[in-house]
Formats: sequence, C-alpha cells, structure tokens
Amino acid sequence: MAHVSDVRHTPVAPTRTQRLASGAEVGPHRHDDHQIVYAGRGVLSVTTGSGTWVAPATRAVWVPAGTVHGHQAHADLELHLVGLPARENPLGLGAPAVIAVSPLLRELIISYTRTENDDSRERMRLRAVLLDQLRTSVHQPLHLPTPHSPLLRTLCDLLRSDPSDSRTLAELGREVGAGERTLSRLFRDDLGMTFPQWRTQLRLHRALVLLADRTPVTRVAHQCGWSSTSAFIDVFRRAFGHTPGRYRQEMTQGRPRGRPGTRLARPAQRSERSVSL
Repeated sequence: MAHVSDVRHTPVAPTRTQRLASGAEVGPHRHDDHQIVYAGRGVLSVTTGSGTWVAPATRAVWVPAGTVHGHQAHADLELHLVGLPARENPLGLGAPAVIAVSPLLRELIISYTRTENDDSRERMRLRAVLLDQLRTSVHQPLHLPTPHSPLLRTLCDLLRSDPSDSRTLAELGREVGAGERTLSRLFRDDLGMTFPQWRTQLRLHRALVLLADRTPVTRVAHQCGWSSTSAFIDVFRRAFGHTPGRYRQEMTQGRPRGRPGTRLARPAQRSERSVSL
C-alpha cells in the first residue's frame, strides 16, 4: 500500500452504484465509516496492507472504518457501495472479510444503492432488512494474506508471477535460501495458513481474474497450475459452490446463482478509469 501521506481520506463512505471499466484502479483511501463493496457484475479485488480479497458476483467485501484500501476491476464492473456509520457494525468484524451474497441480499444491495441521500421511510425500511441480512451472512475464506517476512515475500512473489509453478516447498526453499521446515513455520506464523492452503488461494484468485477475462476453463486450469481440468473444476466447485463455466456465465450476465433472469440495476455513473470511492 502507499505511504500514509499518499492515502486519500474521504470521511463519509458513499452509498451509490457506479461502473468501472475493466482494469480500472482506485488508489489507496480510507473512510471514517464502514463500507460494503459489491460487484453485481465482474470481479472486484480489494487490497489492504494485510492482503487481498477477491469478490465475484456472489460475494461482497466488508471494509471496516479506517481501513486503508484500494480497488481493482477485473472485467467491466458494476459496483454497489453501501456506507455505514462506524457505530453500526452488523457483521461484528474489525477486519476486512468476504461475505456470501444470497439472491435476497443481492437485490437489497442493488435496490438500496440506486439512490443517494434518500431518507424516505421506504428506504429506511429497506435498509433495516439489508442490515438483518448482513448479520446472518456467511463469511468466506477468500483472503490472500500478504507476508511480512522478507524471505516469505520473495517466495510468494515467485508464485504470484507464475501460479502454475508446481515446485514443492523444499524446491522453492532451495531457490530462496531456506529450508522446508523454516518456510513451513513462517507460513503458519506469518500468514496463519499452510503453504498448500496459501497456494490454493492464490490459484483461485488468479482463476477468478482469468475467468472474468473470458479465458477458456481448460486454459485457466493450466495457467493456474492444476494437474487437470477436472481437478480445477472440483476445487473451484468446493470453494464457490458451482463450476467455473457456470460461474463465468452468471458473472458476465450479472445474474446471481439460482436466480436466472434477474434484471440489473442501471448504473448511476459513467465508466471511468480512475474514480473516487
């Protein structure tokens, strides 16, 4: 993340709908409010000093008040932002997280973000139901933590540059100058997960981005390091609840799982390569 002097401070987290072009980035910024960030179409990545969260159209990212974060759009993105006062924390979380978005929660987010500065009774009732749904939402393990250890950072950068690298931890250790035991301990202590868990998360993150770019499923499996397309499909289904092919179809059409034909809200703002959130 950027130096603290380069971080933009926008006290109030906006509530609105807007569109981001594929590849658009939003630089590091922070709010005094909490924020729900949801991509109704496309794939969104949110990066903080502690790692990256990736959210397809069936997931949203929770960004607590004061968290310095940046965004990137993968494929054309229809973005829905919900700002909440710092005193109101329906998830009870003090750190960023990815949450599951049910068909009902999706419709609530889209409806609530259609208008700004609307204090009508109807919208307040909508907000109350939205908060109830957030309180019961399921957290998803889609966090790819960033290592603090320079040694581990070097190793992780190798895999980020080529997720298909299938070398064992011992083989990678010989390249970075550390033993397998040392590296295993660093993964547990620094990142809170094992090496295989971290590598799987990395590959799933990259797979979401490649699928957003309409890369064929077989090529995604190869570029992300799975031994076969069927192995990739199995891991993807266990992580997201559906196959890569179905996910890509629903993402590009802007439809939530289990609700074919849902109509998208019309974006409130034009596409931009650089925007303020």
